[in-house]
Amino acid sequence: MIFEYNIGDEVIMKKEHACKTNLWIITRVGADIKIKCKNCGREIMMDRLKFHKKLKKVIDNGKEKEN
Repeated sequence: MIFEYNIGDEVIMKKEHACKTNLWIITRVGADIKIKCKNCGREIMMDRLKFHKKLKKVIDNGKEKEN
């Protein structure tokens, strides 16, 4: 199963960040995926498998893709 993630897509993660939001923006796509918190600006990088396990929903230009 292949999932497409693009730079600039907004994603909703399963767990909240410490700043009380679970909305992130994808800033880098490759072997690893880098995401930036929409509330506090904190950036984290994780491998694709870990990212996919923690992902709840991808918001792509107003269209929602459920996981």
